[in-house]
Amino acid sequence: MYEMLGNRTRLRILLALARQELCVCDVAHVLGLSIAATSHQLRSMHDRGWLVMRNDGKMVYYRLGSTAFREALQQGQDYLEAQVAS
Repeated sequence: MYEMLGNRTRLRILLALARQELCVCDVAHVLGLSIAATSHQLRSMHDRGWLVMRNDGKMVYYRLGSTAFREALQQGQDYLEAQVAS
């Protein structure tokens, strides 16, 4: 878990998804990454059970998967945002 959280890009994705469900292209746009790089990060977190994925036609949407993880992330959001900003 800490290996995943030690990655700045993944932290930024989690913070974005803590606010709302987003499609891959929206996450890529917010982070300034390619869709391929964003998809890779999202798939990695999905495979670990952190995210839930849904398809809507050609669009793929992600949201945080675990209620407990969501609560922990929200409690630590100020700390995480400070780490990403530094």
